[in-house]
Amino acid sequence: MADVDKHIETQIKNIEAQTGKSLQELIDIVENSGITKHMAMVKMLKETFSLGHGHANAVVHFYKKSKEDGESQPDNPLDKIYVDKKAHLRPIHEALLPFLESLGEHEVAPKMKNISYRRKKQFCLVGPATNSRVEVGLNVKDLEPDERLIPQGSGKMCNYVVKLTDASQVDDTLKGWIQQAFDAAG
Repeated sequence: MADVDKHIETQIKNIEAQTGKSLQELIDIVENSGITKHMAMVKMLKETFSLGHGHANAVVHFYKKSKEDGESQPDNPLDKIYVDKKAHLRPIHEALLPFLESLGEHEVAPKMKNISYRRKKQFCLVGPATNSRVEVGLNVKDLEPDERLIPQGSGKMCNYVVKLTDASQVDDTLKGWIQQAFDAAG
């Protein structure tokens, strides 16, 4: 048992020496990367720090162990939908959160690919539609026509969709539409 512990200790020292980062800093980098798949984490560490496969794999195992031990932050539903090639879109969704939280009491219902915001019924659906954009679905009728509003056909979960490619597009107009959807869902 002492040999295994000594090996792990030596491996950690070698990883820290090679990267110039402490093990905890590397764990935090993995945590904040938005990557959820094991081999994608290994690849990121190999490319970022020129680590060999064994060292990168060890860091991922230390990261997963820290999550099991409860040292990480609680699960955030955004962590599951903004991963890999969609991770760069997360700031768009995060730009909406302060406004959504200011609306009043409502339910946040994470789905596999997006998050539903509900009162008595869903008023807004937000998530990455592709690797290049986030879509905000609005469940409200009779909004004034606008080039950003894309009407959806009957039988869809939302009446309109707004495509966002940058957090700066979270503006007062979009917030006004969300407010109208929120009010209609009450």
